[in-house]
This record gives sequence, C-alpha cells and structure tokens, in this order.
Amino acid sequence: MKTVDTLRFGQIEVEEDKILHFADGIPAFEDEHEFVIIPYDKESPYVFLQSLTTPDLAFLMTVPFVFFPDYEFELDDENLAKLDLRQQEDLLLYVLLTIPGGKVPEMTANLMAPLVINQANMQARQVVLEQSGYTTKHRLFPEKKEA
Repeated sequence: MKTVDTLRFGQIEVEEDKILHFADGIPAFEDEHEFVIIPYDKESPYVFLQSLTTPDLAFLMTVPFVFFPDYEFELDDENLAKLDLRQQEDLLLYVLLTIPGGKVPEMTANLMAPLVINQANMQARQVVLEQSGYTTKHRLFPEKKEA
C-alpha cells in the first residue's frame, strides 16, 4: 500500500497493483508518471485520474462508449508495443472531460486523445489519433434549443 495526499480526496491508500504507469507522462504533464483511477461514485459513469505526486492534479474521465457508442479508434504498432498490449480484453479506454466554466451541461470529451491502459501490466498512454476526424471537444449532452 502507498499513502497519497490528494486535494480532492484527502489522504488515500493506494494498492501498488492499482497504480497506472505513464512512461512518457501525459501531454503537458510529462513529469507525471503515476496515477490511480478513483470512481466518482458507484453509479456514475465518471472517474478521476489522480496524480500520485501532485495532490491537486486530477482529471475527470469517462469510458467513451457510454456517451459515444459508435466511437472507434485504432492503435498503431508503436503504441501497442509501448503498452505491451497483447490481448484485447486487457485494454481499458478512457477520455478526458472538460467542464467549461463549471457548466456540466456543456461538458466535452477529448475523443482525439484517449487514454489507453493495459490492465495486465498497468502501463498507460494518452494516444493522439491524428487522422481520426475526432476533436478535443465533443459535447456529451446535446445543446438545448431555445424555445
């Protein structure tokens, strides 16, 4: 067990085998290599990606298929090798969420750069899908039309 201080969750105990290892960090956070996933709550589709070294660094995430059932992506050989991903069932996929101005109805998902996790070895990477047609700001909830 590892004890970690976090801003959002206070002091938490993390099992060593639950620690995600980002060898290259995350874009714009290249010095952050260890994270843990913390569920928002049992019924929620949301989770937090909490840094184990920076107490105030936590990203809100979700599994993209919950909101975007047709979401598709392909991992290239380089990323498959870096993750040492050999079996489809070891793959976990999340996308980072943004809540513009704290307005939940305007929440967006970064479908262009999913986080790919190999559950077998806990290696993780944020993969940029260059030619996918996805953007960094896909709305989770449709815009309401003004009456």
